Parts: sequence; structure tokens; C-alpha cells
Amino acid sequence: MSSKGYGEYFVHGLGHGIGIEVHEPPKINPVSQEILQENNVITIEPGIYVPGKFGIRIEDTLLVGRDNVVKLTSHPYQLTIY
Repeated sequence: MSSKGYGEYFVHGLGHGIGIEVHEPPKINPVSQEILQENNVITIEPGIYVPGKFGIRIEDTLLVGRDNVVKLTSHPYQLTIY
């Protein structure tokens, strides 16, 4: 996002864990010291918010495996304007 000129508009963390609650550890952000563990279910949800113009966030849910990550969400990445 920074390389495209939107870095200053990325104002929150990149993701978080999901469990019984929708927002759980681990927090995923540049200063987090938490380590992802096998079988963690996490979100990756980059978003930018340009005041007075627009905001957008795309969220994927992932399962952390021992040697890989499995995407659990299956929505398409197409822009729909209502």
C-alpha cells in the first residue's frame, strides 16, 4: 500500500485471531511479538481509509498449518459497486 501512495491511510492492524470471539489473539501488526501457531485461525484484513473519499477492506480467513496456510474464505475478488 505504501508503494502505491496509500501507506498513511492504512491505520489499523493487518489481522487477528478468530475463535469463540471474532477478535482474539494473536494480533497481526508490525509491532506484535506474538508467534502464529499451528491450527490458529486468523484473518488478514488490509484496509485503507481516505477521509472524505472512500474506505475499503478485504478480509480473508486462514488456517495456519505446520508448513502452510489454508485460505478458508471463498469469495471472489471482484469489485461490486451498489
